[in-house]
Amino acid sequence: MTGKLLSKRSALLMAGIGLAAATTAAVSQTAAPPADSAANLRLPSNPTIYGAPLPQVVKATVIVNGEVITQTDIDQRVALLAIANGESIPAEEMERLRQQVLRNLVDETLQIQAARAEEIEIKPADIDRTITRVAGNLKQSPEQLAAYLAANGSSIRSIRRQIEGEIAWRRLQSAKIESGVSVGEDEVKAVIAKLEASKGTQEYRVGEIFLSSTAANHDEVKANAGKILAALRQGGSFAAYARQYSQSTTAAVGGDLGWVRPEQLPAPLDEAVKELGNGAVSVPIDVPGGVSIIAVQDTRSILSNDPRNAVLNLKQVSITFPKGTTRAQAEARVASFAQASRSIGGCGGAEKLATDFQGDVVQSDQVKLRELPPALQEMMLPMQIGQATRPFGNLEEGVRVLVMCGRDEVASTLPTFDQVYSQINEERVNMRARRYLRDLRRDAVIDFR
Repeated sequence: MTGKLLSKRSALLMAGIGLAAATTAAVSQTAAPPADSAANLRLPSNPTIYGAPLPQVVKATVIVNGEVITQTDIDQRVALLAIANGESIPAEEMERLRQQVLRNLVDETLQIQAARAEEIEIKPADIDRTITRVAGNLKQSPEQLAAYLAANGSSIRSIRRQIEGEIAWRRLQSAKIESGVSVGEDEVKAVIAKLEASKGTQEYRVGEIFLSSTAANHDEVKANAGKILAALRQGGSFAAYARQYSQSTTAAVGGDLGWVRPEQLPAPLDEAVKELGNGAVSVPIDVPGGVSIIAVQDTRSILSNDPRNAVLNLKQVSITFPKGTTRAQAEARVASFAQASRSIGGCGGAEKLATDFQGDVVQSDQVKLRELPPALQEMMLPMQIGQATRPFGNLEEGVRVLVMCGRDEVASTLPTFDQVYSQINEERVNMRARRYLRDLRRDAVIDFR
């Protein structure tokens, strides 16, 4: 149902970017670096630099273990990011974004190559299925999606390549990493015991954008983090920026760390999480190994009943405005729509309301209240069965109301042994995946032309 509330560009972001990625989040960077990580290199303090500098703008090609990444590949992936964010990229941000996209493309190429070396085959049909889902979320055919991307400076080839990389990396982790990870029964029982002891304490759904840095480039990295924060404060999508900028494995899932307690995070992030409200984004924070920006997406009390855990059955009634409708005409129609929705007469009145206003009805069951936008959550918490929300949306894309047809309260319970086992296992897999990608980068032969 929530897909119906999104614009075309936002839907592309949700459906197309990271669809094939794993759905679990890794822990933050927790290992403290040595006091001087470069000490064993015995570097001179004031070296003389020889040779011509590397170009600031990569204009030709990059060859990764013999495989070419062209400037067109970079341009089309940058355009895909612009589509996903639903906004043009400021000129002053373009070069930094190109460099980041290039790094992403190099990693993506290494992941595909590593999967190929392990004889992991990504069939065109696997990618086709994801493309079909992406297009379906936009109410388009794959051919229409290809035309839409081309008209906006990207290409279907670019998104196919990204999907191939995500599938390859997920399958490679399954083949090479997951089999070597073990979780003991005592570990799982200890986690469950801690959960029981922490009943009633606050837990946070946290997103993270992590940028790695060294002592030499820390100031530059932190300045870049500040630019990302500025873009987020102007309405940029946290998940989209995490996918393109974050250098943690959680980038594939939009930076989502899942539900965590503050004490599970490094000390600097621990304090920031406690101070942030729902929907708030932190300033760049120094953490071991780099800089993090975190967002608190939700809060809850551990093992305590929460009305936002309710599962809803909903009908959505939406109306649109014909081309040429003036703002005054549209606002008058919205006011009339709001008045009618207040006396909708229960869920059975949704179809009549839609007919009266030449609108559409969409039914959606098993919608978690917690997963609705925060403003809708607050509006719907006190609602009774048969009531409708106030109208919401905008005059350009349409206005709608949600009618509550059913509401089931869900009691909080301890996670099962299998659920805890799975979470610990996934965290360890993601940590090893970071190391594996680091090794792939270290061993790669990369030629900048």
